Amino acid sequence: MACVLLTGGGGVRLGGADKAGIEIGGETLLEHALRATIASDEVVVVGPRVPTSRPVTWTREDPVGGGPAAGLLAGLDALGRRADLVCVLAVDMPRVTPATLARLVDAVRAEPDADGAVLVDPDGHRQYLAAVYRYDGLTSARPPRHEDEHGLPMRRLLLPLRLASVDAVGEEARDVDTWDDLRDLRG
Repeated sequence: MACVLLTGGGGVRLGGADKAGIEIGGETLLEHALRATIASDEVVVVGPRVPTSRPVTWTREDPVGGGPAAGLLAGLDALGRRADLVCVLAVDMPRVTPATLARLVDAVRAEPDADGAVLVDPDGHRQYLAAVYRYDGLTSARPPRHEDEHGLPMRRLLLPLRLASVDAVGEEARDVDTWDDLRDLRG
C-alpha cells in the first residue's frame, strides 16, 4: 500500500494558516498523519516541503491550488511504483490512526468489486480524504486531459467508482477547518 497525504488548501477559514504545521498534543498535523500511515510502503506528501520524521516523497499539483482531486492525482504521479491500494488522507484529520486505515483496507479487500472504501462520519457524510482506493480505480476515473484536473471536485472524480463505507469510530472523522475545530480537538 502507498499513501498520498494532502497538506494543502489555503487554510482560508484559518486565516491562511499552514494546516500541516499546526500542533495538537505537541505534534504537527503532518506528523499525526505520518503516524497514521505507518503501514504504507511509500508516502507521497502533496504540499510544501518541511522536515519530517520519516522519508517521504514531495510533490505539488500543477498549477498549485488545484484542489484535493488535483493534489491526489499529482500524488499518484509521484509514486515510485504502482501500488495495489492507495491510502488518501488529508493532513487535517488528526484522529485517524493506523487502526482506522486497517479497517478501510479490510473493507476494500472484503469486497472484490469495490474500488475503495471511505470513512463515514456520524452524520453519514463520506470523507473522501480519509479513504483507501484501488490504484486502478483511481487511474480509470482520471480525466483524459491534465488541464481538467485543476478545480475538479473529489466527488466528481470518484463518481464512477464503487466505494464501500466504513463508519468512523469516536472522533476519527473530525477535521480541523476552523480555529474552533482546533480548540475542540485540543480540549
